[in-house]
Amino acid sequence: MNHSLRLPVTDQSEAGAARRRVAAWAKEYALPAELAGSVALVVTELATNLALHTSGGVLLLRRISAPEQRGVEVLSLDKGPGVANFSECLRDGFSTAGTAGTGLGAVRRASHIFEVHSQMGLGTAILSEVWGKPPAKPKGGFYEGAASVEMAGEEACGDAWSTLSPQPGRARLLVADGLGHGEFAATASRKAVEVFQKSPALSLFDLLETMHGAMRSTRGAAVAVAEIDPQKGKLYYAAVGNIAAMIVHGDKTTRLMSQNGTVGVQYRKFQQLTYDWPAGGSLVMQSDGIKVDWQLSRYAGLAARHPGLMAGVLYRDFHRPNDDATVVVLRERA
Repeated sequence: MNHSLRLPVTDQSEAGAARRRVAAWAKEYALPAELAGSVALVVTELATNLALHTSGGVLLLRRISAPEQRGVEVLSLDKGPGVANFSECLRDGFSTAGTAGTGLGAVRRASHIFEVHSQMGLGTAILSEVWGKPPAKPKGGFYEGAASVEMAGEEACGDAWSTLSPQPGRARLLVADGLGHGEFAATASRKAVEVFQKSPALSLFDLLETMHGAMRSTRGAAVAVAEIDPQKGKLYYAAVGNIAAMIVHGDKTTRLMSQNGTVGVQYRKFQQLTYDWPAGGSLVMQSDGIKVDWQLSRYAGLAARHPGLMAGVLYRDFHRPNDDATVVVLRERA
């Protein structure tokens, strides 16, 4: 599954705990030693930065992949005062806490992709992608960012998401929210992902029908599936339950329609809807663990940044602590 490892950091002791937890996490997933070492460095420096320079924040880690390559995405999220000129913070020797001032510069050097969104009064989001070997720069296609975190106190996340390319140039995205929380909810959402991955040739209507049958033995889930065809300038969408989805393009947000019901339990009739897809747009899909009352125009320049930064900021500012929370941002490569 594509779930995120959440590491809260408010002081130096938690920065140390984050480093130790990441070492165990890297071992659990058998990450290569060089990759694990680079991730440990990035986490240590970002956690220390949160502890020393903010009132606290969170790190989110998720595994990423490319053909024959493995990597890790690290998000550092805080609601601190923000930084007007973040480039100064990356300069070795710059510090506001009496340290050597090499932390964020070291993170940038260890990262194959490094991006920041910082806004006065709102906080800072830092994205670092670390790879064992840098993958070849892809031409065209889509890329995504995501945050998917279980409810506090639960070991399993009842949400799940997945992407695939059903045909060259097209992209599909699924988000599922299992009914309730914990392992039984996770079983339902995992079944939705399993059917999604095994059935790329099915229409969205038939895909939901197949999921419904496969998920009858589970407690069911809210499920949304979307397919983007940039060549035709169209997005096809089918959703049952309280998954929210939006097409974002500049300052314009188009909200997509869902129907009542629970896949695997009951529904009236699956419907596939068609929307215009704008070149350069982003598709945002989220479980109800993320509030829907956000306005991207509040965040200067965020719509043009890495999808991971957008997903991280939306998670940071709009997740509900009493629910599993998932937000995925899918965008066509320029």
